[in-house]
Amino acid sequence: MRGDAQQRRVAITGLGCVTSLGFDLPESWEALLAGRSGVRSIPRLREAALPVQIAAPVLGDLPLPGVPEKERRRLDRFTCFALAATAEAFASARLARGDFDGTRAGAAIGSGIGGILTLTENHRALLAGGPRRVSPFGIPMCIANMASGLVAIHFGLRGPNFCTATACASGAHAIGQALDTIRSGAADLMLAGGAEAPICDFVVAGFARMRALSTRNEEPERASRPFDAGRDGFVIGEGAGALVLEEWEHARARGAPIRAELVGYASTADAEHIVEPTAEGDGPRRCMENALLDAGLAPGDVDYVNAHATSTPAGDRAEARALQQLFGTGTSPWVSSTKSSLGHSLGASGAVEAALTVMALETGWLPPTLNLERPDETCALNHVAEKARKTHPNVAISNSFGFGGTNVTLVLKHG
Repeated sequence: MRGDAQQRRVAITGLGCVTSLGFDLPESWEALLAGRSGVRSIPRLREAALPVQIAAPVLGDLPLPGVPEKERRRLDRFTCFALAATAEAFASARLARGDFDGTRAGAAIGSGIGGILTLTENHRALLAGGPRRVSPFGIPMCIANMASGLVAIHFGLRGPNFCTATACASGAHAIGQALDTIRSGAADLMLAGGAEAPICDFVVAGFARMRALSTRNEEPERASRPFDAGRDGFVIGEGAGALVLEEWEHARARGAPIRAELVGYASTADAEHIVEPTAEGDGPRRCMENALLDAGLAPGDVDYVNAHATSTPAGDRAEARALQQLFGTGTSPWVSSTKSSLGHSLGASGAVEAALTVMALETGWLPPTLNLERPDETCALNHVAEKARKTHPNVAISNSFGFGGTNVTLVLKHG
């Protein structure tokens, strides 16, 4: 525990997400448990002759109630995702604008890349037609903190407002920092999460040049295969996750539905390489240890781990090693990676996965790792492979690790 931090408990009262499996959490959760995949062939990537032609996009016309079409046209896609996930989270928390003291409520939304679609589109316009072709909304649309800014505007959140940009740990960092904001007494309510819309030629080409992406172009649904011996890289995805965090007594006083309790958070750095994890998983192991210490729990208390596991050879191996060191061989809690179904939505992934982990605690169902047909012998864990498993988890952790060697662990407990 950090000082008297535990004097202010933090409840999770609302959840929302937008993923490649659905526009909301119930739709995404149902598809996830059914073993469906959101990965598919992307025509525009194929037409651009990119070496990677698959991704996990959000399909269809995303509904954004309360956002006029004129305003929507001025928003980057990642901001639209954030607004949609937040609206769902507030509705599930039984909250509406004006129901709370806005000066004691804030927003923390992470994004690894921000409005990259707006940035690349306006750069093309500049090259093709000169500076007058650049949108006057170009900069506000692309800066990473615009998601948290617009969420605050739309929902009347006048307290702390910030954006975390720590690559694939961004959404989880935002949730952890929001937890500390409530614990410190600076706010009673925080909307926390992450949003990302990175599926474009530049991003896909860049990751492909790093050899970070799967090249199973002919088998999209089998491409993301965390912990499997045949994994060859991650599948880029998009979406958003949002959680309503409330100080415990604040939630109880208004009769809020308490979905789970956020009891621990920690962040560490590998301090070794810009993209490669430490082979022995030292940074992730210390991060999980510290998060459990913050929660006042021991490794033996953990029933389920929603692993970061992206399906890269080095990353999965390092995380598995960290889990083996923390929990011991043969005594691991159940482990799965929802990225096998959803793809890897970069800065949004930690927030989406935190929401899904709450669902696991709430329903008792653990989502599966798809395509785990031949587990890598170096990744020996208690895997939830191929099919969802019904259990009775009380404590779960959700891991998020990012380029630059940044690590985040969230510890959640059944409400």
